[in-house]
Amino acid sequence: MRILYLDLDALNPAHLSCYGYPRRTSPAIDALASEGVRFTNMYASDAPCLPSRTAFYSGRFGIQTGVVGHGGTAAEPKREGPGRGFRDRFVDAGLASQLQRLGMRTAMISPFGERHAAHWFYAGFSEIHNTGKTGMESAEEVMPTVNAWLDRRAAEDDWFLHVNLWDAHTPYRVPASYGDPFADEPLPDWMIPAWRRWKDKAGPHSALEPGMYGDARPDRFPREVDRIDSEAKLAHWINGYDTAIRYVDDAIATIVERLKSAGVYEDTAIIVTADHGENQGQLGIYGEHGTADDATCRIPFVIKWPGGRGGIVDDRLHYHLDTAPTLLTLLGGEIPEIWDGHSFAPTIRDGTPAGWPDLVISQCCHVCQRSVRWDRWLYVRTYHDGFHLFPEEMLFDLENDPNEQVDVAGDHPEQCREAAWRLERWHGRQMRKVAENASDERDPLWTVMREGGPFHAPHAPPQQRPLPAYIQRLEQTGRAEAAEALRERYAAYLP
Repeated sequence: MRILYLDLDALNPAHLSCYGYPRRTSPAIDALASEGVRFTNMYASDAPCLPSRTAFYSGRFGIQTGVVGHGGTAAEPKREGPGRGFRDRFVDAGLASQLQRLGMRTAMISPFGERHAAHWFYAGFSEIHNTGKTGMESAEEVMPTVNAWLDRRAAEDDWFLHVNLWDAHTPYRVPASYGDPFADEPLPDWMIPAWRRWKDKAGPHSALEPGMYGDARPDRFPREVDRIDSEAKLAHWINGYDTAIRYVDDAIATIVERLKSAGVYEDTAIIVTADHGENQGQLGIYGEHGTADDATCRIPFVIKWPGGRGGIVDDRLHYHLDTAPTLLTLLGGEIPEIWDGHSFAPTIRDGTPAGWPDLVISQCCHVCQRSVRWDRWLYVRTYHDGFHLFPEEMLFDLENDPNEQVDVAGDHPEQCREAAWRLERWHGRQMRKVAENASDERDPLWTVMREGGPFHAPHAPPQQRPLPAYIQRLEQTGRAEAAEALRERYAAYLP
C-alpha cells in the first residue's frame, strides 16, 4: 500500500469548490473527492498548528499529551515520569511508528518539527526532508523535493509520504507572476455584510489589524493589505487567500500526474487535509486560526482509497485524530489502547456510517476556549478571550448561520445547558484518563492560564505584553469603548 498524506496548512474547507465555494479554487482536490470520500464535518481536536499535528500523530487529545500551546510548559509533551520505558509514547504508540511496524517506509517533507521545535513530530519517520524555511517556503520551493522523492520511490510499494504545503497560511506569498485568477469574480454574498458588521471590532487579526496587533504590511507581500477598511481591500485580501489555495491545488495536480506517469495512481491512497482551518470574517477575524470555532477547527478531509467507496459524502462528526485508528484498521494493524480516536474505516470501505455524537474542540494558543459541536450547534466556552472581548459563552446555529455572525446564546439557554453538560462529561472522562496514564493530573488549559494566558496574547513576562500598546492603538483608531472594556477586563495585567 502507498499512502500520500497532503497536509495543506490553514485551509478552510469552505473555500474549496468541492465544498460548495462559488469560486473554482480546487479543481485537483475536487477530482480526488469525486473518486473518494469527502468528509464535511472533520475537526481538529486541538488548534492550531502545534497542538493539532501533535494530536494527529499521537492519536490523542491535547489534554492527554499536554501539548495545547505554542509556548510555555503546554508547548511540550507531559513528562511520562518513572513509567517511561526505553522509548516514549510518541515512538511506542505514534501513528508513524505503527506504520513502520507494518513494514512501511515513512517519509516526511516538512519543516514543521524545526518550526515549533517539536522533535516528537518526527518520531517513527524513516526519512525527514526539511524544506528549510520553517513554513515560509512556497509551493515552488517544496515541489522539487516532492518530485525528486516520487521519482525515486513512487513505484515502490509500502510507503507513507507526508507533504506539507504552506501557501494558504499568512503571509500570502504566491509569486506575482501567477497573476490574480479571481480578480474579476465577486466575493461570496455573506462576506461584505459580515465585514460591515465587524469592521470596527477589537482584537488581533480584526479588520483593522489583519497583521495581528497592528497594520504593518511588508512590501514583499503585495497580496496582503495593511487594513481591511474598504470593500476593495476586503476583496484583495480574500483574493490573496483564494489564490494561495489555487496555487496549492496546482501543486497537487502536478503530484497526481507524477503518480499517474509512474503507473501507481490507482494503487495509491491519497488523503487531502489540513492542520486547521482559517477565519476569514467568522467572528470578525481575518487570516488567523485563533479560536475554537467552526472556521478554525473544521478542516477539509478527502480520501481516495484503493478499493474503497468513491464519490460519496460523509456528514457525520469526526476528529482528525480518528485517522490514525482508521489507517491501522484498513491496513490490518493493531490499534494502541491509549489512542483517543474512533476508526471510520467502514465508511471508506463501503459507506457504512461511523462517527461521534458530539465533539469537543480546543484552542489555547491565541485564546483559551473549549467548544462543543453537536447537531446544528456550536457552543463556545471562553476562559481567556485573547483580547477579543468574547463573552464567557457563545452559541451559534450553524445550520442557519454557518459563518458565525450571530451569537444566539441568550435565545437558547437550554442548548447552552446541554452543551455545558456535554463538555463536563467529556472533561471528566478525559481527566480520569490523564490520572491513569500521565505523570500528573493537570489539565494543560489551566497550565496555560497559570503561566499568563495564551502565547499570542500573553500577560507575562513584561517584555511580551502587547496589551498596553494595543489599548493605546484602539483609542487612536476610534475604538475607545473597546479600549476601556479591555482595560477593565485585564486591569490586573496593566501597569
